[in-house]
Amino acid sequence: MRPPDTDDTEAPPATGAGPEAVARPPWRRWLRILPLVALVLVSITLLASGVTQWFSLERLLASRAWALGVVEEDRLRAILVTALVYVGTVVVSVPVSVFMTMLCGFLFGTVTGALVAIASATTGAVIVFSIGRTAAGEVLLRHTGARLNRLAAGFRRDAFSYVLFLRLLPLFPFWMTNLGPAIFGVRLRTFALATLIGISPGGFIYAATGARIETVVAAHQEAKAACLAAGGSDCDTALSLRAVITPELVATLLALGALALAPVIVRKVRARR
Repeated sequence: MRPPDTDDTEAPPATGAGPEAVARPPWRRWLRILPLVALVLVSITLLASGVTQWFSLERLLASRAWALGVVEEDRLRAILVTALVYVGTVVVSVPVSVFMTMLCGFLFGTVTGALVAIASATTGAVIVFSIGRTAAGEVLLRHTGARLNRLAAGFRRDAFSYVLFLRLLPLFPFWMTNLGPAIFGVRLRTFALATLIGISPGGFIYAATGARIETVVAAHQEAKAACLAAGGSDCDTALSLRAVITPELVATLLALGALALAPVIVRKVRARR
């Protein structure tokens, strides 16, 4: 599950060695963290302002006729705008990736929507990874203990499998799986390829769900009618993403995640023997 031309055992270059690095003022090294700090501040500000409420299935369903009209008027422009919004939400770490992928499927169909979502999510992830690696990786590893450095070395050794596992399972925040490998010194091409492959299954699944959102709405309305008929008191629950993320979907992604870690497990068992 890892590309043959990738050597993840090589540690990131030590930029602190040499006469020039020694002569560099300490404040210049910390200055490199500013882009990451800016991203964090923007993310906190957006989350505090309640921006996620604009990315809901209820709002999508309320404006679906208008959205489909925009796509029909100029499909290419709609794809570009949606992709830019998707990349932006990933870069500032707004946790709406599942919704955006479903939106892509709803607007452009399963295949096109999935491809737009996968490309946008990968692009945003690479941007965050690049900022994190440049800004924080060297400083954090230099000022932490040997245990974290050993963990980083182990992560780099099986970087492709670990990143692929983190991407397949929707258990970890997207920003964490972007910055973690960056801090640990994973190579960019390894990170990008594992991200692209890892988010593809979920991308097609969520895009397909978005493409059949009308069916999901119909099922939701039937459940609401059944609740009212049974005399329920809480039948107006808004349609949420939890309604479309089924146990079967989670089980599928878990199985793929276990498959991604198989090479790591086999290598460790062989090493013990």
